[in-house]
Formats: sequence, structure tokens, C-alpha cells
Amino acid sequence: MKLIEVAMPLEGINKESRREKSIRHGHPSTLHLWWARRPLAACRAVLFAQLVDDPSAWPDRFPTVEAQEAERKRLFSIIELLVPWEHTKDEQIMHTARQEIARSIAWGRGDEVPQSPEQVNRYLRNHGPHIRDPFCGGGSIPLEAQRLGLPATGSDLNPVAVLISKSTCEFPARFNGLPPVSARYTSEFPLDRSWPRATGLAADIEYYANKMREEAWQRIGHLYPTVQVTDEMAASRTDLQPLVGSELTVIAWIWARTVASPDPSLRGLHVPLVRSFDLSTKKGQSAWIEPVVHGDGHGYDFVVNTGGSKPAQRGTVNRQGGRCLVSGVAMPFPYIRAEGQAGRIGSRLMAVVAEGNRRRVFLPPTLAMEALAHEAKPTWKPDALMPVKHRNFQTPLYGMPNLGDLFTDRQLAALTTFSDLVAGVREEVLRDARAVGMSGDQTPLAEGGRGAAAYADAVATYLALGIDKAADYWSAICSWHSSGLKIRNTFARQAIPMIWDYCEANPFSSSSGNWLHCCRWVSKVVGGMPARSGTRIQQADAAVPLLAEQEVFATDPPYFDNIGYADLSDYFYVWLRRSLRLVLPSLFGTMQVPKADEMIASPHRHGGREGARKFFMKRMREALAGFAQTSNPDYPSSVFYAYKQTETDHEGTLSTGWASFLQAAIDAGFAITGTWPIRTELTNRPVAKGANALASSVVLACRRRNLDAPIATRGQFLAQLRTELPVAVETLRASAIAPVDLAQAAVGQGMRVFTRYTAVLESDDSPMQVRTALQLINAVLDESLETQDVEYDQHTLFALAWFESYGMEEHAYGEAETLGIAKDVEVNSMSKSILKSQGGKVRLLRPEEIAEIEPGDSVWKCVHRIIWLNNQQGEGEAASSMALLPDRKQDTIKEITYRLYRICENHRWAALGLDYNSLIASWEGIREQANTKKEAQQPLLIGA
Repeated sequence: MKLIEVAMPLEGINKESRREKSIRHGHPSTLHLWWARRPLAACRAVLFAQLVDDPSAWPDRFPTVEAQEAERKRLFSIIELLVPWEHTKDEQIMHTARQEIARSIAWGRGDEVPQSPEQVNRYLRNHGPHIRDPFCGGGSIPLEAQRLGLPATGSDLNPVAVLISKSTCEFPARFNGLPPVSARYTSEFPLDRSWPRATGLAADIEYYANKMREEAWQRIGHLYPTVQVTDEMAASRTDLQPLVGSELTVIAWIWARTVASPDPSLRGLHVPLVRSFDLSTKKGQSAWIEPVVHGDGHGYDFVVNTGGSKPAQRGTVNRQGGRCLVSGVAMPFPYIRAEGQAGRIGSRLMAVVAEGNRRRVFLPPTLAMEALAHEAKPTWKPDALMPVKHRNFQTPLYGMPNLGDLFTDRQLAALTTFSDLVAGVREEVLRDARAVGMSGDQTPLAEGGRGAAAYADAVATYLALGIDKAADYWSAICSWHSSGLKIRNTFARQAIPMIWDYCEANPFSSSSGNWLHCCRWVSKVVGGMPARSGTRIQQADAAVPLLAEQEVFATDPPYFDNIGYADLSDYFYVWLRRSLRLVLPSLFGTMQVPKADEMIASPHRHGGREGARKFFMKRMREALAGFAQTSNPDYPSSVFYAYKQTETDHEGTLSTGWASFLQAAIDAGFAITGTWPIRTELTNRPVAKGANALASSVVLACRRRNLDAPIATRGQFLAQLRTELPVAVETLRASAIAPVDLAQAAVGQGMRVFTRYTAVLESDDSPMQVRTALQLINAVLDESLETQDVEYDQHTLFALAWFESYGMEEHAYGEAETLGIAKDVEVNSMSKSILKSQGGKVRLLRPEEIAEIEPGDSVWKCVHRIIWLNNQQGEGEAASSMALLPDRKQDTIKEITYRLYRICENHRWAALGLDYNSLIASWEGIREQANTKKEAQQPLLIGA
């Protein structure tokens, strides 16, 4: 039994998973964009818990429940130290985690537990299980396996994913400890300087990126001139007057798409389609574009204003359609789309953003600036069609069906120039590497080389990734971020939308989207990688069984049609192929990313939604079956699952995708042994506001199913469930699991019982479906929570029954009186203690209305007073009140809090539920402080 199958410190894992989203420089997610990455904190914690024994697996070492709980808490403390991003470079913390994994292996083998870092590393290389991720995507799971000292293989069908994972896990390890070869470093630094991990490679990436910038400037610098602030520009702008005559570097050119007005009196005048005219919405730095219509009504100009009060104005296009700036005539989307498909959408420069003295300078456009942009003559452009009538690809509707249509000519000139320079830089790196004495081995990077030729390939590869980062900022799908005063990248979300007012970045500026910054993001990641050997990444179809056996699977498969990875990654693939098809020929042998076998439900590829669903489920079952057959029986596999759909019917509300996924896993030969909610999204996301959107994914722990297992009846299954689930729930509670996570974690414990059997038969001998099993598990969970009622005082029993029916809402006094008779308690006896009775209505007092508590008060009153103190005054004050209560009442408060959260969850009372969830999240701290305060109050016995 492994820790992941019994309990997990979810609060700490989820906290760090959410926080990780805001970490930028050096984080592997910034090497190259990949959609829906799992946080490294979650991957690291899940892998650790997969490999470490739960103390219940060793009853001779941990013979009592108390001993097991204490050991579990010790393992939890290791995980909580392991998950913060800042701790990944703390070798002592990493050694502790590796040693704990080695200890579990050594105990199982009867070996002596290794102690020193060298012994532990060697032991894990020789005896550690092999980790496999068949959907490696951005490489998070193989990377964390590598960090934990374990041999690992990652694979993916998508060549962009394979390259990202290789660049994260494989390539840095090849050149671990090597100094840079570039002239700057070989001449400026002493020969004995240490270059740990792949910091030497990282230094070379930055050096040669600078060389590329210098050469690119010679070729296309004339397309990106500085802008001079003229007297005319400053005539009505006090902020520009000190800058008259200054030459400023442009950060961005802001353009509007235009379309001919449908007003016949304007004779085809092209008018702008603008979502917003805002340039800066920062407090005290307001700036905006003001469109000024000519007096004759047959033209317009753009004026840039700053400071003062911004007039009320709106854009000329929104979700309903557009309007003519000059005449106000409506321009519905069918009209705009028809114009676009006829090739008649144009563009016009609206404003220029330049670098000032520690501030942005907003300038009006000039005809010369606009003309210069059209002078660019790109020598190549991508030729790859995007999906038509796909929700994630909007530009084909407007006459932009090809990836090459997403870039302006100047952007294409920049991207092709930098791409053309990669081959030349590779030759320069090769010469420099040979000059400093690096091995002359000619084996290329693609074939496992480690010499000068492979090193040159590696630098070229990372520079190509820099070009991809640049492509994310150098497209006509980028927009201006008026509050952040920066360019918003192409993939602000996992789609290619239609952007009306778009931004052109300057590759040679020092602001967002410039070439050196793009490469610096890459080099910081490379320099920070663990660069440990033993990890291999390959291109493979997850549904095709591999010959390898005894692997521990840890993976994050695609879910249904959430993300069209292959279609989206074509955007990057076309540039990578142009730069690297000779360096990595096997990865970039096709014109576009392979799509036919991609394991997602794409209606446009499989003849509609039903065909897509069947394709997805068939392929996913094949993949899961392969995993089950080759998985190591000594360890559980872990599979991340992303929530999406729910449906409501007469049987209740249930995630149908979740039930289908569990069914697919079971049909494939897996037994489910745990399900853990991993919350990776911030609750301030627009989609999460006002919703109970806490859990974004679930980790399944599963083992190869025993095909010789017995068959059970529905009654036998229920009986076993009622025996085992309450015990499992108590173990979960002892680990201080939050109520919001308890129900999902309990599903895993219930599914462990369900999948123990070959089949569970209904009364008509038909096999029970997973969906039915889930409903029974939830019903038994509710039963196990309700059985605690006998331990509650009468006031609490009344309040529970009232709350379950009405929450905190008021209802007729007569109803309260009827309930009071049933619970053998007088309503008046609860007035002002837990009830408010007024005007013939009764309701429960809210936490803020509850008075101070005493030891003899009802559990209901105590729990709500402590909730209010914890929310308003912190754990210390909550602990002071808790210390007044006997230990058993403290335990009962914790129990009822879980029960109350479950009631809120069943009724979808998200706001009420948060109070109970917050109390459990703080429980360990409150209880510890309460015990300390209670001990301090005990009389000191002299001469005992």
C-alpha cells in the first residue's frame, strides 16, 4: 500500500500548485508554451506519494493507529517541504525526498537503507522503478521524476511536445557541468570557474542570441527605426514637450483592421474595427486614441490624448457586430466575414508606443510610419491551413485561413530572418566548441551525441525555441494590454481568436516581446534544470503497446475535446521545422503536426461529435489497457483527469465525463485505489468568480486489476462499502483533509471496493455501471456522516435538521416547533443561543451573531463561534475559545464541520460551504495552539 492510496496533504499541494502559476523567470513552463500543463508541485507530490509506502503497509514497524498517523504526518511534512518551487534547488530537501523513496524500496527488498546523497542516487539508479509518461506534453512528469532521482521515459505523438520535453529533461543532462564555448566567456572568466548543471549551455544561448540580434539588425533594422518627437506632436501635449527632438525606440505599433463601410454615401471608405481605444488605464497615466471624423464626413484621423479626464467612448466592434465610425451604420458580422473572405479587410495605424524615461510614451501615427511597415518583403511564409468552423480558430471565418495570414509582412520578415540565422550560428558554435577542445565526436544531438557537433545542435535548438517565443509575440493576433502597458501574446488563451485592434512588437526594443528577452526566458530555464541523467523522451503513440514492462505510469492524458493540441501547435511547428529540420530530421519530417491518431475528440476530424466521442473512447481504452498490462504490480499508476461536463437527470447531478473515464480505466484492466482532487486554478479567474470552481483536476491512483477476483452482488458490495468506507473516511479526516476534498477522496476509497470484484451484479444479473457505483458511494458517505448524530446534543441535532432543510434562511415558527417536538427540545430554549425568533419567523444565527462560548454550550454554537473568530481574528483567537472545551467536544466540532460542508455541497451552497472548508484548512494550527493554551492553564503539581 502506497501513501497515495491512503491519504494526501492536499491543502499544501494545492496551495503551491496555485501559487506556481504566478512564478515566471526560470520556471520550466516559460521555456515554450504548452497548453494545460500540470503544475510541477502537483507532479512532484504525486510521484513521491506513489513511490513511498503508507505506514499501514508495515504493521510490524507501525503497529498502532496512532503510530501510523504520526508516521503519515511525518511523510506529509516532507511533501509540504518538497512542493514549493523555491525548494527545488535545495539539495538537502531533495535528498530527504529521494532517501524516503529509497527507504521504501530497501524495506521491500530487505536491503540496508542508503544514507549519503551518493549512496541514495546510486541506489535509485539501480533499484528505483522506471517512471513512464506516455502523454508527456510539456515534460512536467518526466522532469519531476528526474528531480527525484528516478529513471524515466516520456513520450508523445506531437513533435512539438517531444521537443519541449527533450529540451527540458534530456538535453541539459547531456552537457551537465560543461563551461560555455563562446569567446566572451572563455576570455573573461577563469578556467577553473564552476558551471553547475547546464549553466554553461545557458550562457552560450544568451551569447549567440546577441550575435543573432546584431546580424538581424544589419539585415532588417531599417524596418524598425526610432521615432522622433516633433513640435507638431507636442503642440497640444504637455507630456511630450520635454521630449521634442528626442529619438525614441518603438515598443509597439497599434493597428486597426478596416473594412469598407456599407454606407453607399461613403463610396467604399474603409473604416476601423476597434474593440477598445484605450492605451493606458493605469491610475494617473490615462491615455487613449481619439478617432476624429473629417468635417466633410468622408474620412477620419487618429489623435492620441493623455492625462485629464478621458471622454466616454466605445469601440466600433463588439460581440454583436460592428458599426461604421463615420456614419454609425451597422456592420453585422455576416457582412464583415464576407468582406474578409473576399480579401477586402485592410489595416490602418492608430498609435505608436515608445520607450521613454522609465515610462511609456504614446505617439500619434504618421503616414511615413505606416508606409515603412508595408516596405517589408518577406521571402517565405507558412503555408498550413487551420481548421474551419472550429471554436478555437476564428480567423478562417474572416478570410484568414492560413497560418501565414496571421502575420504582417514586417513580422514575417523578422521571423524568417532570425530563422535563417540559426544554421549560421550553429556553424559558429561548432567552430568555437572545437577551438576550446570539446570532443570532436560527430554524433548529432538527435542520435544521442555529446560532443561538439551535438552541442552546436543543442544551442541551435534552444535558439529555435526562442524564435517560437518570439512568434507568440510577433503576430497580428497580439493585442495591447492597457492596464499592464505591454503586448498581450498570441496565445493569451488556448485558441487563435480574431483580434481587431492588434499590436506589432519591435524585436530590437528592450520591452515585452523583444528578441533578447525571448531568448533569456529560454536560457534561464536551461540553467535551472536539474540536468540529471536517466531520462529519455521519444515520439510515440500512447495507444500502441510498448514492449517494456514493470513500469510505473504517471501521466496527464488529453481529455476529450478540451484542447486541440495538434491544430494549435502547428502555429509553432512551422517555424521549428524551418529552423531545425536538418538538426532534428526525424521530428520534423512532416509538413505539419500528425493529427489522424491524436487522442482527442475532434468533430471536424471524425465526422461529427458522436464519431469523435467513439474514436476518443476507443483509443483511450486501448492506451489504458496497454498501461495496465505493462504496469509494475508493486506500485500504483497515477492518471490526471481534467473535469469538464456535468449533467443532471432523475438520478442526480454527476460528471458524466468523470464516470466515463473511470469506466474506461476499469474496462482497460485497472482497479481504482484512490482519487485526489488537485486544485490548480486561482479562484479569481473570470470563469471561477461566483462559482464553486475549486477542483480543476483529479488524480486517479490505480493498479493492475486481479482478473481472478470474485463476483459480488449489489448487496454484498453495499455491505462491504458500509464496513470499509467509514474507516477510510476517519483516516482521511485524521489527515485534516478539507471538506471540499473529502467527497472526491472518498470516491477513491469506495472505488477501491467496487474494483476489487470482477463484476458487481444487479438484481437482473447485469453488471453494475460505474455511474451507479458512484451514486452508491456518495449515499454511503452521507450515511457514515449521519451516524454521528447520536453523539450530538439536542440543540445541535435540531440545528442540523433545520440547516439541512433551510440553511440560514428563515421560515415559519410553527415549522421550528414541529421539528423541536421531534428532537425533544423547546424552540424558546435555543433563542439567542443559536436561533433568532421574530415576527413568527425563525432562522439559525449566523457566525457573526453567535455570542462567546462556554464549555457546556452546544456543539453547533461552538463551531460557528470558532468559525467567526478564525475568519475575523485569526487562528490564535479561535484557539483561545477552543481551549475552553473538552477534547471530545473539540473532536466533535471537527466531525460536524465535515458534515456541514457535505450538506452545503449537496445543496450547492458554495458561499456557506467555504466557511466550513476554511475551518478545516486551519484546524491543525488551531488545535495545536488550543492544546498549548490548555496545558499552560493546568495547575503545576509540586512534589508529585
